[in-house]
Amino acid sequence: MNMNRLLAMAEKEIIQIRRDARSIAIVIAMPLVMVLAFGYGVSFDTKHIPVYIYDMEGSQQSQALLKRFQSSVYFRVVKTVGNYKELVQAIDGGKCQIGIVVPFDFSSKLSSGETVSIQVLVDGTDSNSANLGMSYSQAVVQSYSQQLQVQWQQRQGHSKVQPTISVDSRTWFNESLESMATIVPGVVALVMAVVGTFLTSLTIAREWERGTMEQLISTPVTSMEIMLGKLTPYIVIGLFDTCVCAAVGVWWFGVPFRGHILVFFLSSIMFLTVVLSMGYFFSVVAKTQLAASQISLIATFLPSFMLSGFMYPIDQMPSVIQVITHIVPARYYMAIIRNVFLKGTSIMLMWQDFLGLAIFTLLLASVATRVFKKRLD
Repeated sequence: MNMNRLLAMAEKEIIQIRRDARSIAIVIAMPLVMVLAFGYGVSFDTKHIPVYIYDMEGSQQSQALLKRFQSSVYFRVVKTVGNYKELVQAIDGGKCQIGIVVPFDFSSKLSSGETVSIQVLVDGTDSNSANLGMSYSQAVVQSYSQQLQVQWQQRQGHSKVQPTISVDSRTWFNESLESMATIVPGVVALVMAVVGTFLTSLTIAREWERGTMEQLISTPVTSMEIMLGKLTPYIVIGLFDTCVCAAVGVWWFGVPFRGHILVFFLSSIMFLTVVLSMGYFFSVVAKTQLAASQISLIATFLPSFMLSGFMYPIDQMPSVIQVITHIVPARYYMAIIRNVFLKGTSIMLMWQDFLGLAIFTLLLASVATRVFKKRLD
């Protein structure tokens, strides 16, 4: 391998990138746009759920329960209606997601020690929000119920009442339970997959379309030197975009970075090698920039988005899909980078994910080195 020829190929590719305004726009704009779009636009947290209330009794005790909903950050009491029909119309019209109905005998049953039921109507068109809304509502009612039970037992002569079981919960790694802390690190993997594969998918295809492949083949540059020379600029670009996304996540969104910087760069270089090799392979096979770019987006973005654990937990997927996720390289990098950001996990504890990523790195790099041949057929 001749270093001068390799550097000449890298310089040639840099000139091509500078001449292509679209490539420069992708390199600069896409990482920032994706981080900001996912950071602000995607959230699994459900707060300020609009609530309509129909209090059939209007007593002091019923109002005490409803004030718990008003004081909760998860609910936003929009309106108190005067009849059941108006409550149903509000849910049908999308004015609220939850409707709460307090029965007319609420306080009398509580005073006599009977069980009383609160009706909670939930709009189930969005199943995730509906499940969370029901869980939050049950938590508010159960908290109020426990307080009433203690008060009732004290009225019966029990001077000191303590619950038999108490829960002392602590959340590790993502103390505020904000989905942004898990989304933003995942965006780093998406940016690397999309930018790296998309840009390198144009390298060889561009030569075929512009008619410069014949000249390139006639030179003494070897296939390996062509590949390494063309991919070297994109390695630098990919690492730059990775650093930009990580910096925005840490300093703008406040996502913690608890791991070692060397572990972060090692895993990023391995994953970058994977996506660049895939893009180079698509570029050689497709021979047209349009086909290569379309194949690269379909083969990288959709699996990275759907099957890497970025949007949906892998352990909650069907068993067949869980098996398929093992052939998605982004799955391993996604797990590594989230552990690096949030947990600060060492390599020894992530050896399985590193092993999977290393296998794909060696496999795809080997395929990329053999797919291109210096001939016109």
